[in-house]
Amino acid sequence: MTSTATPSYTSIPNQKHRRSNRRSRQRCDTLDTDSQSLSTLGYFKTLPLEIFQMVLNYLSVKDISLLSMVSKTISNHLINYISTPSGNRRLLLQDFHNLELPGKREGSYILEHYKSLGLLLKRCTLLLPTKDRLKYIHKILSEVSCFKLNGCPSPLHCLGLQCYGVFLQILTAGWDELECHRVFNFLCELSNLPRKVQTVVSSKPGSARKLELRIRLYCRSVLLNHWIHRSDSAFWLTRILKPWPMVNQARLLYIIFGPVSSLDGHVVWQKMIEGPTDETSLKGLADAIKLLYDTEAREWTADDVISLVDELSVVPREWLMENNARLLILSGNGICFTFMASKAVNGRTLELARLMVFLALVCEKDLYCMDWAVKMMQKVCKVFSTPGERNNFLQCVENVFAHMVMDMLQTVLSGDRDEEDSSFLNLFHLVNAQANFHKEILYLTMRSNSNTV
Repeated sequence: MTSTATPSYTSIPNQKHRRSNRRSRQRCDTLDTDSQSLSTLGYFKTLPLEIFQMVLNYLSVKDISLLSMVSKTISNHLINYISTPSGNRRLLLQDFHNLELPGKREGSYILEHYKSLGLLLKRCTLLLPTKDRLKYIHKILSEVSCFKLNGCPSPLHCLGLQCYGVFLQILTAGWDELECHRVFNFLCELSNLPRKVQTVVSSKPGSARKLELRIRLYCRSVLLNHWIHRSDSAFWLTRILKPWPMVNQARLLYIIFGPVSSLDGHVVWQKMIEGPTDETSLKGLADAIKLLYDTEAREWTADDVISLVDELSVVPREWLMENNARLLILSGNGICFTFMASKAVNGRTLELARLMVFLALVCEKDLYCMDWAVKMMQKVCKVFSTPGERNNFLQCVENVFAHMVMDMLQTVLSGDRDEEDSSFLNLFHLVNAQANFHKEILYLTMRSNSNTV
Protein backbone atom coordinates (compact mmCIF):
# COMPACT_ATOMS: atom_id res chain seq x y z
CA MET A 1 0.00 0.00 0.00
CA THR A 2 1.42 3.13 -1.10
CA SER A 3 1.12 6.38 1.04
CA THR A 4 1.76 10.09 0.24
CA ALA A 5 4.73 11.57 2.17
CA THR A 6 3.83 14.57 4.41
CA PRO A 7 6.49 17.29 4.95
CA SER A 8 7.88 17.38 8.52
CA TYR A 9 8.04 21.21 8.72
CA THR A 10 5.64 24.13 8.44
CA SER A 11 6.08 26.55 5.57
CA ILE A 12 6.23 30.27 6.55
CA PRO A 13 4.41 32.60 4.15
CA ASN A 14 6.62 34.92 2.15
CA GLN A 15 4.86 38.03 3.49
CA LYS A 16 5.68 37.11 7.09
CA HIS A 17 9.22 36.41 6.10
CA ARG A 18 9.57 39.90 4.65
CA ARG A 19 8.28 41.51 7.90
CA SER A 20 10.71 39.49 9.95
CA ASN A 21 13.54 40.57 7.66
CA ARG A 22 12.66 44.29 8.17
CA ARG A 23 12.72 43.89 11.97
CA SER A 24 16.06 42.21 11.65
CA ARG A 25 17.45 45.12 9.67
CA GLN A 26 16.17 47.58 12.30
CA ARG A 27 17.94 45.63 15.03
CA CYS A 28 21.14 45.65 12.98
CA ASP A 29 20.88 49.43 12.43
CA THR A 30 20.48 49.95 16.17
CA LEU A 31 23.45 47.75 16.90
CA ASP A 32 25.52 49.63 14.30
CA THR A 33 24.61 52.99 15.88
CA ASP A 34 25.51 51.75 19.36
CA SER A 35 28.72 50.34 17.96
CA GLN A 36 29.61 53.66 16.36
CA SER A 37 28.86 55.47 19.64
CA LEU A 38 31.00 53.03 21.55
CA SER A 39 33.78 53.21 19.02
CA THR A 40 34.17 56.94 19.70
CA LEU A 41 35.01 56.02 23.29
CA GLY A 42 38.10 54.14 22.11
CA TYR A 43 39.53 51.83 24.77
CA PHE A 44 37.11 53.32 27.32
CA LYS A 45 34.22 51.46 25.64
CA THR A 46 35.07 48.34 27.63
CA LEU A 47 34.71 50.21 30.95
CA PRO A 48 31.49 50.82 32.85
CA LEU A 49 30.68 54.51 33.28
CA GLU A 50 31.52 54.38 37.00
CA ILE A 51 35.00 53.02 36.25
CA PHE A 52 35.49 55.64 33.51
CA GLN A 53 34.75 58.38 36.04
CA MET A 54 37.14 56.80 38.53
CA VAL A 55 39.88 56.93 35.89
CA LEU A 56 39.23 60.66 35.44
CA ASN A 57 40.15 61.22 39.08
CA TYR A 58 43.72 60.25 38.22
CA LEU A 59 44.00 62.77 35.37
CA SER A 60 44.91 66.43 35.74
CA VAL A 61 42.34 69.02 34.70
CA LYS A 62 44.50 69.88 31.67
CA ASP A 63 44.55 66.22 30.63
CA ILE A 64 40.78 65.98 31.00
CA SER A 65 40.35 69.06 28.80
CA LEU A 66 42.51 67.40 26.13
CA LEU A 67 40.45 64.22 26.44
CA SER A 68 37.26 66.23 25.84
CA MET A 69 38.45 66.99 22.30
CA VAL A 70 38.67 63.33 21.28
CA SER A 71 35.01 62.96 20.38
CA LYS A 72 31.56 64.33 21.04
CA THR A 73 30.64 61.19 22.96
CA ILE A 74 33.55 61.56 25.38
CA SER A 75 32.78 65.25 25.72
CA ASN A 76 29.21 64.38 26.74
CA HIS A 77 30.51 61.84 29.25
CA LEU A 78 32.78 64.52 30.71
CA ILE A 79 29.92 67.02 30.98
CA ASN A 80 27.98 64.40 32.93
CA TYR A 81 31.04 63.73 35.11
CA ILE A 82 31.48 67.42 35.94
CA SER A 83 27.86 67.53 37.11
CA THR A 84 28.26 64.60 39.51
CA PRO A 85 29.02 65.18 43.21
CA SER A 86 32.44 63.53 42.85
CA GLY A 87 33.24 65.67 39.79
CA ASN A 88 32.16 68.80 41.66
CA ARG A 89 34.36 67.95 44.63
CA ARG A 90 37.31 67.23 42.36
CA LEU A 91 37.02 70.25 40.07
CA LEU A 92 35.47 73.04 42.15
CA LEU A 93 38.27 73.64 44.62
CA GLN A 94 37.34 76.17 47.28
CA ASP A 95 40.60 76.82 49.16
CA PHE A 96 40.13 80.52 48.51
CA HIS A 97 41.17 81.58 52.00
CA ASN A 98 43.99 79.09 52.51
CA LEU A 99 46.67 81.14 50.76
CA GLU A 100 49.74 79.55 52.31
CA LEU A 101 49.50 75.83 51.68
CA PRO A 102 52.86 74.03 52.12
CA GLY A 103 54.88 73.92 48.92
CA LYS A 104 52.49 76.23 47.07
CA ARG A 105 53.25 79.76 45.95
CA GLU A 106 50.68 82.02 47.58
CA GLY A 107 47.38 81.60 45.76
CA SER A 108 48.97 80.62 42.44
CA TYR A 109 47.99 76.94 42.47
CA ILE A 110 44.26 77.61 42.74
CA LEU A 111 44.37 80.34 40.08
CA GLU A 112 46.12 77.92 37.71
CA HIS A 113 43.50 75.30 38.55
CA TYR A 114 40.65 77.60 37.52
CA LYS A 115 42.45 78.56 34.32
CA SER A 116 42.55 74.86 33.44
CA LEU A 117 38.90 74.45 34.45
CA GLY A 118 37.95 77.36 32.20
CA LEU A 119 39.68 75.62 29.29
CA LEU A 120 37.95 72.32 30.10
CA LEU A 121 34.46 73.86 30.12
CA LYS A 122 35.28 75.93 27.03
CA ARG A 123 36.08 72.73 25.13
CA CYS A 124 33.24 70.64 26.56
CA THR A 125 30.61 73.25 25.62
CA LEU A 126 32.15 74.17 22.28
CA LEU A 127 29.15 73.05 20.21
CA LEU A 128 26.50 74.74 22.35
CA PRO A 129 25.02 78.21 21.65
CA THR A 130 26.41 80.96 23.90
CA LYS A 131 23.21 81.21 25.92
CA ASP A 132 23.19 77.48 26.66
CA ARG A 133 26.91 77.47 27.47
CA LEU A 134 26.42 80.22 30.04
CA LYS A 135 23.43 78.49 31.62
CA TYR A 136 25.32 75.22 31.95
CA ILE A 137 28.42 76.88 33.39
CA HIS A 138 26.31 78.88 35.85
CA LYS A 139 24.65 75.65 36.95
CA ILE A 140 28.09 74.16 37.64
CA LEU A 141 29.47 77.20 39.48
CA SER A 142 26.34 78.43 41.25
CA GLU A 143 27.12 76.62 44.50
CA VAL A 144 30.46 78.44 44.96
CA SER A 145 29.47 81.33 47.22
CA CYS A 146 32.83 83.12 46.88
CA PHE A 147 32.11 83.63 43.16
CA LYS A 148 29.19 85.92 44.02
CA LEU A 149 29.40 89.68 44.49
CA ASN A 150 28.07 89.45 48.06
CA GLY A 151 28.98 85.82 48.62
CA CYS A 152 32.14 85.91 50.73
CA PRO A 153 32.12 87.26 54.31
CA SER A 154 35.82 88.19 54.01
CA PRO A 155 36.31 89.44 50.44
CA LEU A 156 39.66 91.18 51.06
CA HIS A 157 41.25 87.88 52.11
CA CYS A 158 39.63 85.71 49.46
CA LEU A 159 40.80 84.57 46.03
CA GLY A 160 37.31 83.52 44.93
CA LEU A 161 36.59 86.47 42.64
CA GLN A 162 40.09 86.31 41.14
CA CYS A 163 39.59 82.60 40.36
CA TYR A 164 36.22 83.42 38.80
CA GLY A 165 37.92 86.14 36.75
CA VAL A 166 40.69 83.93 35.33
CA PHE A 167 38.08 81.25 34.64
CA LEU A 168 35.96 83.69 32.61
CA GLN A 169 39.01 85.10 30.82
CA ILE A 170 40.01 81.65 29.55
CA LEU A 171 36.41 80.70 28.77
CA THR A 172 35.66 83.80 26.66
CA ALA A 173 39.08 84.29 25.02
CA GLY A 174 38.53 84.56 21.27
CA TRP A 175 34.77 85.16 21.52
CA ASP A 176 33.42 87.97 19.37
CA GLU A 177 32.01 91.18 20.84
CA LEU A 178 28.39 90.12 20.50
CA GLU A 179 29.04 87.01 22.59
CA CYS A 180 30.97 89.05 25.16
CA HIS A 181 28.04 91.48 25.39
CA ARG A 182 25.88 88.48 26.26
CA VAL A 183 28.38 87.37 28.89
CA PHE A 184 28.37 90.83 30.49
CA ASN A 185 24.56 90.99 30.50
CA PHE A 186 24.43 87.49 31.97
CA LEU A 187 26.84 88.46 34.76
CA CYS A 188 24.88 91.65 35.46
CA GLU A 189 21.71 89.62 35.78
CA LEU A 190 23.32 87.12 38.15
CA SER A 191 25.05 89.69 40.36
CA ASN A 192 22.42 92.45 40.10
CA LEU A 193 25.38 94.74 39.38
CA PRO A 194 23.44 97.64 37.75
CA ARG A 195 21.16 98.07 40.75
CA LYS A 196 24.08 97.97 43.18
CA VAL A 197 26.00 100.52 41.10
CA GLN A 198 22.92 102.75 41.05
CA THR A 199 22.89 102.63 44.84
CA VAL A 200 26.51 103.75 45.29
CA VAL A 201 26.63 106.42 42.57
CA SER A 202 23.44 108.09 43.80
CA SER A 203 24.30 107.94 47.51
CA LYS A 204 26.57 110.20 49.52
CA PRO A 205 30.19 109.07 48.98
CA GLY A 206 31.18 106.65 51.71
CA SER A 207 27.64 106.05 52.97
CA ALA A 208 27.66 102.52 51.49
CA ARG A 209 31.31 101.65 52.15
CA LYS A 210 30.91 97.88 52.16
CA LEU A 211 28.97 97.89 48.89
CA GLU A 212 31.54 100.22 47.31
CA LEU A 213 34.28 97.77 48.29
CA ARG A 214 32.41 94.76 46.88
CA ILE A 215 31.69 96.52 43.58
CA ARG A 216 35.35 97.50 43.31
CA LEU A 217 36.56 93.95 43.98
CA TYR A 218 33.99 92.37 41.64
CA CYS A 219 34.69 94.74 38.73
CA ARG A 220 38.46 94.50 39.06
CA SER A 221 38.85 90.81 39.91
CA VAL A 222 36.15 89.36 37.66
CA LEU A 223 35.92 91.76 34.71
CA LEU A 224 39.12 93.79 34.36
CA ASN A 225 42.35 92.46 35.85
CA HIS A 226 43.10 89.32 33.85
CA TRP A 227 43.11 90.47 30.24
CA ILE A 228 46.33 90.36 28.23
CA HIS A 229 45.29 92.70 25.40
CA ARG A 230 44.38 96.34 26.07
CA SER A 231 41.48 96.12 23.64
CA ASP A 232 39.84 93.47 25.86
CA SER A 233 40.37 95.56 29.00
CA ALA A 234 38.93 98.62 27.24
CA PHE A 235 35.89 96.61 26.10
CA TRP A 236 35.00 95.43 29.62
CA LEU A 237 35.67 98.81 31.26
CA THR A 238 33.44 100.41 28.62
CA ARG A 239 30.67 97.94 29.43
CA ILE A 240 30.88 98.94 33.10
CA LEU A 241 30.92 102.71 32.54
CA LYS A 242 28.94 103.49 29.40
CA PRO A 243 25.40 102.77 30.68
CA TRP A 244 25.73 105.70 33.13
CA PRO A 245 25.72 109.51 32.74
CA MET A 246 29.14 111.19 32.79
CA VAL A 247 28.87 112.36 36.41
CA ASN A 248 28.11 108.79 37.52
CA GLN A 249 30.89 107.42 35.32
CA ALA A 250 33.36 109.59 37.22
CA ARG A 251 32.02 108.40 40.59
CA LEU A 252 32.17 104.77 39.47
CA LEU A 253 35.69 105.20 38.08
CA TYR A 254 36.82 106.57 41.45
CA ILE A 255 35.19 103.64 43.28
CA ILE A 256 36.92 101.08 41.08
CA PHE A 257 40.36 102.69 40.71
CA GLY A 258 40.64 105.41 43.35
CA PRO A 259 42.77 105.26 46.53
CA VAL A 260 41.76 102.93 49.35
CA SER A 261 42.61 102.57 53.02
CA SER A 262 45.49 100.22 53.80
CA LEU A 263 43.63 99.13 56.94
CA ASP A 264 40.21 98.03 55.68
CA GLY A 265 40.35 98.45 51.88
CA HIS A 266 37.52 100.98 51.75
CA VAL A 267 37.57 103.86 49.26
CA VAL A 268 39.15 107.05 50.68
CA TRP A 269 36.98 109.84 49.33
CA GLN A 270 38.81 112.77 50.96
CA LYS A 271 42.28 111.81 49.68
CA MET A 272 42.33 114.27 46.76
CA ILE A 273 40.80 117.12 48.78
CA GLU A 274 42.66 117.21 52.07
CA GLY A 275 46.24 117.41 50.80
CA PRO A 276 48.73 116.49 48.07
CA THR A 277 48.75 112.79 47.32
CA ASP A 278 51.34 110.46 45.82
CA GLU A 279 51.63 108.60 42.53
CA THR A 280 50.43 105.33 44.06
CA SER A 281 47.03 106.78 44.92
CA LEU A 282 46.54 108.07 41.36
CA LYS A 283 48.11 105.34 39.25
CA GLY A 284 44.94 103.23 38.96
CA LEU A 285 42.87 106.19 37.81
CA ALA A 286 45.58 107.32 35.37
CA ASP A 287 45.88 103.83 33.83
CA ALA A 288 42.11 103.63 33.38
CA ILE A 289 42.03 107.05 31.70
CA LYS A 290 44.89 106.06 29.36
CA LEU A 291 43.00 102.88 28.50
CA LEU A 292 39.88 104.80 27.49
CA TYR A 293 41.90 107.38 25.55
CA ASP A 294 43.68 104.61 23.62
CA THR A 295 42.64 103.97 20.02
CA GLU A 296 41.60 100.47 21.12
CA ALA A 297 38.65 102.01 23.00
CA ARG A 298 36.56 102.67 19.91
CA GLU A 299 33.45 103.84 21.78
CA TRP A 300 35.25 106.78 23.40
CA THR A 301 36.16 110.07 21.74
CA ALA A 302 38.85 112.42 23.03
CA ASP A 303 36.10 114.80 24.17
CA ASP A 304 34.46 111.98 26.15
CA VAL A 305 37.66 111.22 28.02
CA ILE A 306 38.45 114.88 28.72
CA SER A 307 34.92 115.40 30.04
CA LEU A 308 35.37 112.34 32.25
CA VAL A 309 38.66 113.72 33.65
CA ASP A 310 36.94 117.06 34.29
CA GLU A 311 34.11 115.36 36.20
CA LEU A 312 36.59 113.19 38.08
CA SER A 313 38.41 116.27 39.42
CA VAL A 314 35.34 117.25 41.48
CA VAL A 315 34.63 113.81 42.98
CA PRO A 316 33.43 114.10 45.69
CA ARG A 317 34.40 117.81 45.72
CA GLU A 318 36.97 119.90 43.88
CA TRP A 319 40.46 118.38 44.09
CA LEU A 320 43.61 120.25 45.02
CA MET A 321 45.16 121.54 41.82
CA GLU A 322 48.41 119.69 42.58
CA ASN A 323 46.53 116.36 42.52
CA ASN A 324 44.91 117.34 39.21
CA ALA A 325 48.32 118.10 37.74
CA ARG A 326 49.82 114.84 39.00
CA LEU A 327 46.94 112.84 37.50
CA LEU A 328 47.42 114.54 34.11
CA ILE A 329 51.16 113.81 34.12
CA LEU A 330 50.55 110.14 34.95
CA SER A 331 47.86 109.93 32.25
CA GLY A 332 50.38 110.73 29.49
CA ASN A 333 51.26 113.51 27.08
CA GLY A 334 48.25 113.09 24.81
CA ILE A 335 45.65 113.43 27.54
CA CYS A 336 47.56 116.19 29.33
CA PHE A 337 47.85 118.32 26.19
CA THR A 338 44.26 117.70 25.06
CA PHE A 339 42.95 118.64 28.51
CA MET A 340 44.97 121.86 28.57
CA ALA A 341 44.16 122.72 24.95
CA SER A 342 40.43 122.43 25.71
CA LYS A 343 40.83 125.08 28.44
CA ALA A 344 42.74 127.33 26.02
CA VAL A 345 40.06 127.00 23.34
CA ASN A 346 37.28 127.72 25.84
CA GLY A 347 38.97 130.86 27.18
CA ARG A 348 39.70 129.48 30.65
CA THR A 349 43.11 131.14 30.68
CA LEU A 350 43.51 131.65 34.43
CA GLU A 351 42.66 128.00 35.18
CA LEU A 352 45.14 126.97 32.50
CA ALA A 353 47.87 129.18 33.99
CA ARG A 354 47.33 127.73 37.49
CA LEU A 355 47.46 124.22 36.07
CA MET A 356 50.72 125.07 34.25
CA VAL A 357 52.33 126.24 37.49
CA PHE A 358 51.24 123.09 39.31
CA LEU A 359 52.60 120.91 36.51
CA ALA A 360 55.97 122.59 37.10
CA LEU A 361 55.60 122.05 40.87
CA VAL A 362 54.85 118.34 40.45
CA CYS A 363 57.84 117.97 38.10
CA GLU A 364 60.02 119.49 40.83
CA LYS A 365 58.57 117.37 43.64
CA ASP A 366 58.46 114.06 41.76
CA LEU A 367 61.80 114.57 39.99
CA TYR A 368 60.44 114.71 36.44
CA CYS A 369 62.39 116.62 33.78
CA MET A 370 61.37 120.26 33.90
CA ASP A 371 61.92 120.68 30.18
CA TRP A 372 58.82 118.49 29.72
CA ALA A 373 56.69 121.18 31.40
CA VAL A 374 58.25 123.93 29.26
CA LYS A 375 57.65 121.96 26.05
CA MET A 376 54.06 121.35 27.11
CA MET A 377 53.61 125.10 27.61
CA GLN A 378 55.05 125.70 24.13
CA LYS A 379 52.51 123.34 22.58
CA VAL A 380 49.64 124.96 24.46
CA CYS A 381 50.76 128.44 23.31
CA LYS A 382 50.25 127.33 19.71
CA VAL A 383 46.58 126.67 20.44
CA PHE A 384 45.84 130.36 21.03
CA SER A 385 44.61 132.02 17.87
CA THR A 386 46.21 135.46 18.45
CA PRO A 387 49.51 136.72 19.94
CA GLY A 388 47.50 138.76 22.43
CA GLU A 389 45.81 135.67 23.86
CA ARG A 390 49.16 133.88 24.07
CA ASN A 391 50.84 136.81 25.84
CA ASN A 392 47.94 137.06 28.27
CA PHE A 393 48.37 133.37 29.13
CA LEU A 394 52.14 133.81 29.73
CA GLN A 395 51.47 136.83 31.94
CA CYS A 396 48.93 134.80 33.93
CA VAL A 397 51.53 132.03 34.47
CA GLU A 398 53.99 134.54 35.95
CA ASN A 399 51.27 136.11 38.11
CA VAL A 400 50.26 132.73 39.50
CA PHE A 401 53.87 131.92 40.38
CA ALA A 402 54.20 135.27 42.19
CA HIS A 403 50.90 134.99 44.10
CA MET A 404 51.58 131.42 45.21
CA VAL A 405 55.05 132.33 46.47
CA MET A 406 53.65 135.26 48.43
CA ASP A 407 50.82 133.18 49.92
CA MET A 408 53.19 130.43 51.03
CA LEU A 409 55.69 132.94 52.41
CA GLN A 410 52.94 134.56 54.43
CA THR A 411 51.99 131.18 55.87
CA VAL A 412 55.59 130.49 56.86
CA LEU A 413 56.02 133.94 58.47
CA SER A 414 52.78 133.58 60.41
CA GLY A 415 54.34 130.67 62.30
CA ASP A 416 51.48 128.25 61.54
CA ARG A 417 53.63 125.16 61.22
CA ASP A 418 52.64 121.53 61.65
CA GLU A 419 54.82 118.70 62.92
CA GLU A 420 56.29 118.08 59.47
CA ASP A 421 56.82 121.78 58.80
CA SER A 422 55.06 121.27 55.46
CA SER A 423 54.43 124.98 54.82
CA PHE A 424 58.16 125.72 54.62
CA LEU A 425 58.77 122.59 52.54
CA ASN A 426 56.02 123.61 50.08
CA LEU A 427 57.60 127.06 49.71
CA PHE A 428 61.00 125.46 49.15
CA HIS A 429 59.59 123.21 46.36
CA LEU A 430 57.70 126.08 44.71
CA VAL A 431 60.71 128.43 44.61
CA ASN A 432 62.88 125.66 43.17
CA ALA A 433 60.16 124.80 40.63
CA GLN A 434 59.98 128.42 39.50
CA ALA A 435 63.77 128.67 39.19
CA ASN A 436 64.11 125.41 37.23
CA PHE A 437 61.15 126.25 35.03
CA HIS A 438 62.65 129.59 34.03
CA LYS A 439 66.09 128.03 33.63
CA GLU A 440 64.67 125.64 31.02
CA ILE A 441 62.99 128.56 29.25
CA LEU A 442 66.35 130.40 29.16
CA TYR A 443 68.12 127.30 27.80
CA LEU A 444 65.45 126.95 25.12
CA THR A 445 65.71 130.64 24.18
CA MET A 446 69.49 130.57 23.98
CA ARG A 447 69.44 127.45 21.80
CA SER A 448 66.94 129.11 19.47
CA ASN A 449 69.07 132.24 19.24
CA SER A 450 72.23 130.28 18.52
CA ASN A 451 70.49 128.39 15.73
CA THR A 452 69.41 131.62 14.04
CA VAL A 453 72.86 133.23 14.14
